[in-house]
Amino acid sequence: MSKLRIALLGTGPWAERTHAPAIAAHPDVAFSGVWGRRPEAATALAAAHDTTAYAGAGEGGSPGAGGLEGLDALLAVSDAVAFALPPDVQAPLAVRAAAAGCHLLMDKPVATTVPAARAVAEAAERAGVASLVFCTLRFAPGTARWVEEQAAVGGWFTARAHWLGALYGAGDKSPYADSPWRREKGGLWDVGPHALSALLPILGDVTGVTAVRTEPDLTHLVLTHTSGVASSAVLSLSAPERGAGAGLELRGEHGTVVLPEGWGDPADIFGTAIDALLTAARTGLPHACDVRFGLRLTEILAEAEGLIGRGTTA
Repeated sequence: MSKLRIALLGTGPWAERTHAPAIAAHPDVAFSGVWGRRPEAATALAAAHDTTAYAGAGEGGSPGAGGLEGLDALLAVSDAVAFALPPDVQAPLAVRAAAAGCHLLMDKPVATTVPAARAVAEAAERAGVASLVFCTLRFAPGTARWVEEQAAVGGWFTARAHWLGALYGAGDKSPYADSPWRREKGGLWDVGPHALSALLPILGDVTGVTAVRTEPDLTHLVLTHTSGVASSAVLSLSAPERGAGAGLELRGEHGTVVLPEGWGDPADIFGTAIDALLTAARTGLPHACDVRFGLRLTEILAEAEGLIGRGTTA
């Protein structure tokens, strides 16, 4: 088959450091162009990777009429779209891309509301396009293999995950700290998908959620799974820098195992995700991390957020 033409929507640090380099370097795809809400940033990113920038946003930073005309022009010369946008910006644009016949390579979470995530899943199904959600550890070679191995072993008694970022900790100078959606939604929505993306394939779908949040941003989840196993996850973006870290521990009949450290370079991992999208597009077989899985993650996180808001558990 000819090279798949992939467009990039988004021009922030994640797009600049991960998506654009991976698309440009991939031998089996053609970088069809960049669209962003800041036209000047789209122009600079496109120039850095020898592709074309398309007209971006209207006033106020949201896509205006001119911005959507530019987007539609890019979709018309693309076979697939990679998203590096805030979740509730990417969701409606993914619906638009699917309607244009483009395969979807989305960031996590797909959206922060269930209706928006469901709209994407339904649009992809209606259009018959392949889809993928970039849950990083499901595509990093070491961690992806580990998840598959533990799912096959079974016999787990319990699991404990922690994803503690220092994005808003003292001394952290991460470029992602300026992200409004991360500051608003916190660790539950930003790093929660990482924990869930490993827990669900190993222990089964979530059947019950308990959620508690303490200030400023520390969420405790207790999850029950279809396997009958209960797991826990502690999530934050505001950990002290020296107390930050991520991990997952499983205990069961065969002993204790922990998620491997050192996932690898994000751009390389994104290249593996592109490989998976190419396979799904070529074969028509859905990937385990497709938008339906992304919808399920949003449903679980939205349930937890609702419980926290009501001060109740379920």
